[in-house]
Amino acid sequence: MSGDLFAPGSSSSLADASGSGNIPLAERMRPATLDEVAGQTHLLGPGKPLRLAFESGKPHSMILWGPPGVGKTTLARLMAKGFDADFIALSAVFSGVKEIREAVAQAQAAKKLGRHTILFVDEVHRFNKSQQDAFLPYVEQGVVTFIGATTENPSFEVNAALLSRAAVYVLEALDAAAMTALFERARLASCPALVFEDDARERLTGFADGDARRLMNLLEQIQVAAETAGVAPVTATFVDQALSKDLRRFDKGGEAFYDQISALHKSVRGSNPDAALYWMCRMLDGGADPLYLGRRLVRMASEDIGLADPRALELTLNACAVYERLGSPEGELALAEAVVFLACAAKSNAVYMAYNSVRKFIAQTGSQPVPLHLRNAPTKLMKQLGYGHAYRYAHDEPEAYAAGEHYFPEGMTPPRWYRPTPYGMESRIAEKLAHLRALDEAARGRHKPGKRGKAAVSSGDEPT
Repeated sequence: MSGDLFAPGSSSSLADASGSGNIPLAERMRPATLDEVAGQTHLLGPGKPLRLAFESGKPHSMILWGPPGVGKTTLARLMAKGFDADFIALSAVFSGVKEIREAVAQAQAAKKLGRHTILFVDEVHRFNKSQQDAFLPYVEQGVVTFIGATTENPSFEVNAALLSRAAVYVLEALDAAAMTALFERARLASCPALVFEDDARERLTGFADGDARRLMNLLEQIQVAAETAGVAPVTATFVDQALSKDLRRFDKGGEAFYDQISALHKSVRGSNPDAALYWMCRMLDGGADPLYLGRRLVRMASEDIGLADPRALELTLNACAVYERLGSPEGELALAEAVVFLACAAKSNAVYMAYNSVRKFIAQTGSQPVPLHLRNAPTKLMKQLGYGHAYRYAHDEPEAYAAGEHYFPEGMTPPRWYRPTPYGMESRIAEKLAHLRALDEAARGRHKPGKRGKAAVSSGDEPT
């Protein structure tokens, strides 16, 4: 069922809402015409894609992608009505091969009678590959117009073959203005005598989180609770007491989850502590595991801050340890401290880029032998074979640095994978590396890497 907002001034939906019986409010408030649907103006406004599809009179297969309660089912039903087509609805949660075959058989029978069928599949991403493939021949033969609804990214969850035969339309969560208008419309239709304070209305629409169907359900819950308790008017405190607070739209394995993680990471990378704290608290509010967020913060400390401020990694690991010891809510403050520190810290991805470059290089070049002078020589035979011969012990060299020494496989030109940035502590690292490279340049000619003499048997222990 859908809980779409219908436009102010329409009368058909109010008439439908009058005889409620046991029909849920969300169903009673379902838009009866396209003009009653509010929101989704980027698709339904004049000259916009779905509006043009309705006006063309020619249905086409499509995927409706968006969060719950934004009108996916309602739009599919309105299309069937607008195109004078039969409507068959399946839920991928409850349907299998048997139901698919029955739906196709029903559509084939309708086609023989000159009727077209719109086949609507809710939660289409829950069908496996073979089940999704089962629709293809009937879509191609024109037996059905396929409309799939999904809350997940169809790029990952819908087969490429089916996706190539359907237009993808992205629906958006209803904004605050639309939710407020829907609240007033639904209140007048279901409980006109019940008065809500402004803060209570805002709290209720906030809990609904852009989901019209959820708003309808919450309004019904508040109506029953207020009538039972004899509360009038309804206050924000009463709303908090009557409703569970774990109501935000947050799918721990879905699109919203990864969108918010992405927003948190990019806010930290962008050095915006307020935005970073906002997204972290949004995820905590939605039920994210605080230790999962802690692990993500550790990644950010390594990837986006690195050696520009090595304290970031230590502080973030400590925050995770604090949460493990204290739990919620005390431990969450340590995570908040970490996320603000990460956002404010100097940024460098030099280590991250160097690491990826080396991994790619190794994958392309394979295993190259360790030069003899870098090998360990714990036995007499290994020393006779040249292991460790002419190795220069850095601590015995000026500045504790063996200028001109070669540490890569023989014949390999020393690369410059790690390129420190001029930010934070890494600027000092850059200065040191520049100085050491100058020493290497000065030492050229005095030590010639790769032209070491035959091994000499050593009688004493050599540092490794």
